[in-house]
Amino acid sequence: MARDDEPRRVEVGFNGGQAITLRLSSKAYDGFRKDVQRGGWAEVESDDGIVSVNLDAVVFVKLDTGEHRVGFSGL
Repeated sequence: MARDDEPRRVEVGFNGGQAITLRLSSKAYDGFRKDVQRGGWAEVESDDGIVSVNLDAVVFVKLDTGEHRVGFSGL
């Protein structure tokens, strides 16, 4: 499976400070970003199941870059 096809972790933050983490394919992520701009309710198909989201309450969407760093840098 190519890296682009692998599900990536997406954190979605809401008014009030709550957040959820979804694992989305690139296609699902692109569709979700477009839906967020439109607002309203949407069903998001993640690897963990289908999630209904009130897009009017979304305050941020954070895509995991996949660059995991552990330990001390520069050593």
